[in-house]
Amino acid sequence: MDIATLVGIVAGFVFMIISIGLGADGFAGIKYFLDAPSAMITFGGAAAAIFASYSIADFLGGLKSIKIAFKVPALDAGSVIQKIIDLSNVARKEGLLSLEEAAGELDDTFLQKGIMLIVDGTDPELVRGIMETELVSIDGRHRNNIGFWENLGAMGPAWGMIGTLIGLVMMLYHMDDVSSLGPNMAVALITTFYGSVLANWLCTPIATKLKSINDGEMHVKEIVVEGLLSIQAGENPRVIEEKLKSFLSPAVRGSLGKGEEGGEE
Repeated sequence: MDIATLVGIVAGFVFMIISIGLGADGFAGIKYFLDAPSAMITFGGAAAAIFASYSIADFLGGLKSIKIAFKVPALDAGSVIQKIIDLSNVARKEGLLSLEEAAGELDDTFLQKGIMLIVDGTDPELVRGIMETELVSIDGRHRNNIGFWENLGAMGPAWGMIGTLIGLVMMLYHMDDVSSLGPNMAVALITTFYGSVLANWLCTPIATKLKSINDGEMHVKEIVVEGLLSIQAGENPRVIEEKLKSFLSPAVRGSLGKGEEGGEE
């Protein structure tokens, strides 16, 4: 589990509760922020609007994607580069056909697919085209989930404002009762509060985390494409290593050089 996401979400909620508790009424003041009709119109309205914008499958898939934000990304650029270097050494010693057996031991289906295309003697440009098409497809699926949370985050404040307007209309109809103006105004503003919480406490952080995970995965897969094409071109493993290291930041590049052996000459 990604502790950063969990700690961030929990800490944001805790800070919000503590700030309410530091008010004049202490933690008893939390009751002022609990209003069922306001919650229904804000959370229910936002969810209904998103439901109307997506198919049922996409809606459920978008909700389930929250689990991805709490997982530590499995792909590591350094380890992927080392795998490619190892494969290049195998190909250099035993030929490209020997990679078929090595592919069966890999957990990365994207890397496996590329290796099998090479083993089958596919033209390099066609290999690149197929792999990049799959990259676009993966990126598109991920961005659908990112868009789900971004749209939900946008709907929260919008429906919060709708709830506020409803509350203000109801308040104005009871202007003759001066003592009710303050409480009615507070209830009207709670919907805006709920909308802001939904957007800034949950949706925006989840969307941002999913973007970060997607960018990292696309980066690693681009390394895989370049590495496989280099292997197919018969480049020296040392050259492949240096080429793939150029995708990494200097700090990561240095740690890879210290922690792993390079390609063979």
